[in-house]
Amino acid sequence: QVQIVESGGGLVQPGGSLRLSCAASGSIFIIYAMGWYRQAPGKQREFVARISSGVTNYADPVKGRFTISIDNTKNTVYLQMDSLKPEDTAVYYCNSDVRGATGMKNYWGTGTQVTVSS
Repeated sequence: QVQIVESGGGLVQPGGSLRLSCAASGSIFIIYAMGWYRQAPGKQREFVARISSGVTNYADPVKGRFTISIDNTKNTVYLQMDSLKPEDTAVYYCNSDVRGATGMKNYWGTGTQVTVSS
């Protein structure tokens, strides 16, 4: 079994920064990709950023403001969020493609709240 746990959310003023962390643990053989999605109230969950084999992808609304990185020694992915805007307010979910003892699966964390408000 694999566990995905996010941390680092909170309340920040517009223009501020936050860093989210997501740690994968359990029976992990290989992590193929890790990424972040977000869901604002009343909206569908949307893609934010993803990293796989060192290649990063970002959604247009966050390009130039958010940076995704990974520490493979800790099975942990980070999302550095700068120049935050009120429209970045959402629950942020970590997602990972993992090969574990039971095969290749996609896992979700339970989310961490990010609120951007003055």
